[in-house]
Amino acid sequence: MEVEVKLLKTWSSLFGIRIVGALKVKGVQFEPIDEDFTNKSPLLVLYNPVHKKIPQNPFSPEDPMERAVARFWTKFGDDKVMSSIWEAFIKGRKEEACAFAPAIEKLKLLEEELEGKQFFSGERIGIVDIAFGWLANLVPVLEEIHAIKMIAEERFSILHACMHEFSKVPVIADCWPPHEKLVSKFRAIRESLLEAPPHA
Repeated sequence: MEVEVKLLKTWSSLFGIRIVGALKVKGVQFEPIDEDFTNKSPLLVLYNPVHKKIPQNPFSPEDPMERAVARFWTKFGDDKVMSSIWEAFIKGRKEEACAFAPAIEKLKLLEEELEGKQFFSGERIGIVDIAFGWLANLVPVLEEIHAIKMIAEERFSILHACMHEFSKVPVIADCWPPHEKLVSKFRAIRESLLEAPPHA
């Protein structure tokens, strides 16, 4: 029987990994298809003919209030947390001390939100946990490259524990790309950005 759900993604995409995790948690059978953006498949162009980007289908709680809260934290993670960590990551050694300050402030808010909970969604993994899954997947990669501990247990004990528990869930960990492969990719990205001439 042909699998009805086809997931178009790239092997290292945080958003693709997020959807893989969500589908596995929900028990949805799907066929993962890794795309090459230098040679986009006809299927990708067919489903997104205008932007030719990978379409995504979010999972949301049924309760309107819970859905609104989930949307807020998901957007906060994508727009604020991810961007602040990335900005710190691509800075040089002289700038990184100041660059990490905004990221630390955002992480403090996550620590507060997790107070008294195992996961963002409570005792079970929900859409917000899936959305923040990159913290457990990518942050250790960036920490290794930077030789700095961003989410240290002594500073963010609750967030650190949440990341640890999330990473132990088999259906989540199984969909993550190899750690060393990610280290190689993001180290190359950082080096190329640091070597690039500043904009005029």
